[in-house]
Amino acid sequence: MNWAPIILSLQLAMVTTLILVLVTLPLAWWLYRQRSWLKIMVESLVSLPLVLPPTVIGFYLLLAFSPGNAFGAWLQDSLGLELIFSFEGLVIASTIYSLPFMVHPIVSGLNNLPLQLREASISLGKSEWTSYLRVLLPNIKPSILTGIVLSFAHTIGEFGIVLMIGGSIPGKTRVAAIAIYDEVEALNFSQAHIYSLILLIACFVILMIVYAINGGLMKRYWQ
Repeated sequence: MNWAPIILSLQLAMVTTLILVLVTLPLAWWLYRQRSWLKIMVESLVSLPLVLPPTVIGFYLLLAFSPGNAFGAWLQDSLGLELIFSFEGLVIASTIYSLPFMVHPIVSGLNNLPLQLREASISLGKSEWTSYLRVLLPNIKPSILTGIVLSFAHTIGEFGIVLMIGGSIPGKTRVAAIAIYDEVEALNFSQAHIYSLILLIACFVILMIVYAINGGLMKRYWQ
């Protein structure tokens, strides 16, 4: 059993999820407070991965990161970054592709909070950002955990965008989903079955956690 694709998938999911948490918290706060056409535009951009085929996003990222493109050439010449067929490229692509799975639960949690909660904090002299961090976020912990779990699971199961950006380089970009595809192409169904079963069990457990959170079964752990 070659565990490298499974380990690489877990590494990619953990790094991507961490970045998403750091990016999403300020973005969700901005979306929660905005009431303008700009908000609609940003929400639409964030939600694009939900409706676009992953190969479309992967194709345009491939063009953008390519050294033959002005932006890709700048990344390589100025910053020394070669994102095509690299783990770093997979992280960026996965962060973009999994963004809505983190943003939507957090924004939904914020929208379900009573307005008086934020107003009371501000009336006591707290700033908007302090109110967000110390008052609102602690009251939507299940939504944050749901976003984390969904983003992690979604990243583990990525195929199209990972194949477009990273290809299938063993130990570098050959994640579990790509390994399954390679094994099926090689008619090695027993190995493909092992990889698939591991992903199936992992995703099933992750979804059980999400439903347990939403059903209130884990509420006592957050109190």
